[in-house]
Amino acid sequence: MEKQRLDKWLFFSRAVKSRTLAQKLIEAGVVRVNSERTDRSDHKVGAGDVLTMTIHEQIRVWRVLDPGTRRGPATEAQSLYEDLSPPPLPRTETPPLFGKRAPGAGRPTKKDRRDLDRLQGEDEE
Repeated sequence: MEKQRLDKWLFFSRAVKSRTLAQKLIEAGVVRVNSERTDRSDHKVGAGDVLTMTIHEQIRVWRVLDPGTRRGPATEAQSLYEDLSPPPLPRTETPPLFGKRAPGAGRPTKKDRRDLDRLQGEDEE
């Protein structure tokens, strides 16, 4: 069974743009191989290994199908793994920031500015 360095495989699978970025992610402890955290970029992965990683604020779970031989086009890269990732969490709406004015309301008046400064704790007295 053929195995390959983890940083090379992440680069070949197009999970990251460069091997240097792959090494940084691995050393940061973002990547798990078969549920075990690894911080070595020379860790060997092969067919059947399951990688769990957080990339671009998304949790990705990939099963390695093939070690690959080069960084090819996206279609070739997708044939290197099976995506087992959970569906993304629904986005929650962020509450509006205080002091935000309605569109088209014009510039704030002096009273509006004093009220906003008071809310932010910037009283001048």
